[in-house]
Amino acid sequence: MIRFDDIAEKIQGDYTEKDIRTLQKAYIFAARAHKGQIRRSGEPYLSHPLEVTNLLAELRLDLTTLIAALLHDVPEDTDVSLAEIRENFGREVATLVEGVTKISRVEDTSPEETRAETIRKIILAMTDDLRVIFIKLADRWHNLKTLHFLSEDKQKRIAQETLDIYAPIANRLGMGRMRAELEELAFRYVDPDEYFRLVALVEPALKQGEKELKRFKKEMEQLMKDNHLEVEVQSRIKRRYSIYIKMQKKNIDFDQVYDFMALRIITDSVKSCYAALGIIHQRWPHLPQRFHDYIAMPKSNLYQSLHTTIITENRQTFEIQIRTREMHELAENGIAAHWKYKEGAPSGLGSEDQRLQWLREIATLFSEQKNPKEFLKNLKINLIPEEIYAFTPKGKVISLPPGATALDFAFKIHTEIGLQAKEARINGEIMPIKTVLKSGDIVEIITSADRTPRRSWLNWVATASARQQIKKHLNLKRRSLSLALGKKLWEKELKKYKLPPSFQNEADLLQRIRHQLNLPLNSLDDFYYLVGTGQLIINEEFIKGLHSGIKLPSTGPAGLLKKMVDTISGRPPGVRLVIKDPEEQMFQLARCCSPIKGEPVVGYLTGGKGLTIHAQRCHLVQKEILDSQRLIEVAWDPAYPGQFKARLMIKAKDSPGVLARVATAVAELKGNISRAEVKTGSDGRAHMSLEVAINDLGHLQEISKKILRLKDVYSATRE
Repeated sequence: MIRFDDIAEKIQGDYTEKDIRTLQKAYIFAARAHKGQIRRSGEPYLSHPLEVTNLLAELRLDLTTLIAALLHDVPEDTDVSLAEIRENFGREVATLVEGVTKISRVEDTSPEETRAETIRKIILAMTDDLRVIFIKLADRWHNLKTLHFLSEDKQKRIAQETLDIYAPIANRLGMGRMRAELEELAFRYVDPDEYFRLVALVEPALKQGEKELKRFKKEMEQLMKDNHLEVEVQSRIKRRYSIYIKMQKKNIDFDQVYDFMALRIITDSVKSCYAALGIIHQRWPHLPQRFHDYIAMPKSNLYQSLHTTIITENRQTFEIQIRTREMHELAENGIAAHWKYKEGAPSGLGSEDQRLQWLREIATLFSEQKNPKEFLKNLKINLIPEEIYAFTPKGKVISLPPGATALDFAFKIHTEIGLQAKEARINGEIMPIKTVLKSGDIVEIITSADRTPRRSWLNWVATASARQQIKKHLNLKRRSLSLALGKKLWEKELKKYKLPPSFQNEADLLQRIRHQLNLPLNSLDDFYYLVGTGQLIINEEFIKGLHSGIKLPSTGPAGLLKKMVDTISGRPPGVRLVIKDPEEQMFQLARCCSPIKGEPVVGYLTGGKGLTIHAQRCHLVQKEILDSQRLIEVAWDPAYPGQFKARLMIKAKDSPGVLARVATAVAELKGNISRAEVKTGSDGRAHMSLEVAINDLGHLQEISKKILRLKDVYSATRE
């Protein structure tokens, strides 16, 4: 068990005697609070905060972090309050302790919701003060060390959570040693069968290879000495979890893992790194496909190193990493390696640190994405980036996740370039912006001032930042369209009434609406938005509520639905929306009837979702199931060259080649069958259900007529 004196001795050179006395005060405070408490392992509870603090002391973190580490379980597991901690150790320490405590308190819901909520709390805590996650990572590390004392289901849950959340976060913070230890400790509980299988494979290979590794290390040291290069050579054995992941990704067996053993060369300068690389490549052949220059092109967490794999005289392969001492320190401990706190300096997200850009993106992502499944999907892309590198024409390196497109690239350069992206010049060739990029591509984005994001763009991006910007723009567009529609509907309704002068005064009208709705509306635009999105319906009752002195008009015998149908048939319209491009205008086409251009349609305001377009023939419309007060007059723009899907039911004689003849007829008229189902009955008839992509109603009618003229076809009707 770690003692306080061990920690005090470890930090002696970095802290003043006063600092160590303050830390000792926190130790005594924690010891008193946890007095009599025992861990599942049988050790005194105080052993846990001491282990956590010791690990953070090894990272040379500041005094405030160490004090908070000693006290991090006090509010949750004892009767001591945060107020007492604040009184004895100050606001900063209390805030860190509170941040760690909040992360631990997640209500049991669905697995997805629980994970999303845990991550939300972690992100919020990190954006307030990054030191919270340093403490939590150390806390998780020690808890994994004693995981075997818990029940099997708790072991698996905690271990899986570690692999899903904590290890990736450590990786994004550049804390390579912490990430590796968390993964290794969790692995044996997540997949014990595979873990112990690898143990059985690694141990014999390790014994066999240790002598070779020792010999090769000595040879490398002599080679560098002969070339007058002062370096430190370290040997490294690949961890079992890393081996497991590599075998899974590449679908290979253990004997195909060539970088099982490795050497690490640590130099005093970047110049010496490249000099060492040249010496090594002159001495042994290397595998070109396994060479990576992360010094010239650092990873997103700013990891830097040269990686190469060489083949020795006896056909043994070795991975060699070459880096400076500073690079090594950053590779091991990441942002924690130089996380310095000055009095009065911000402790949260510093805009100057590139390693925190991903955290800013995730924080924004969570604030705008409420669906746990979608959030976790995008989070994975941001937490576990296997990067590709593309270049601007001027040579600037842009790192992106695999599957990223030219559109992702555009948003990485600048939001405005992404919003106006039209196409891309990739390696000198004009390509669509949805083109997936490869490492080494040189990309130039071509923009257009009249280009704006569409909903389909969300299917073309792989990065959370691009997705967030597209959604933000679409929401603004949707709000603008909803405002315009809401205002039209309001003005149309008011034309029916003789209004008092007060209705001309916007401030007075807004006050009346606020009072009736009991909502804190900031402006009439907020009101129009509610109307335009179908969240509020303007009817006689509402108008009467605004002013009791208004006389209501007589509606007559005809219902609103009939008036709608008459209007669509050619009578003078009231408020009519012209459908140009449903995607562009943020409308939805109803799935129940799949309306197509050319047929009569009506709009329906769905509460909170906006306008949905139904065919007049739709059973919901015909039966007046839809609330007539939510119906809006709409019409197709003749110039809109849309693409629609329609279902055709075809009855034909069950004869050879009948389906082929139908498909040929559709293709000849430039239709496209995206789905087909064929059933044959005992009556000798074939029943074909086709999903056909067409331009408009006229196009569908042409196709139907041509099919009807075919031999053995009895009928062709639209579903």
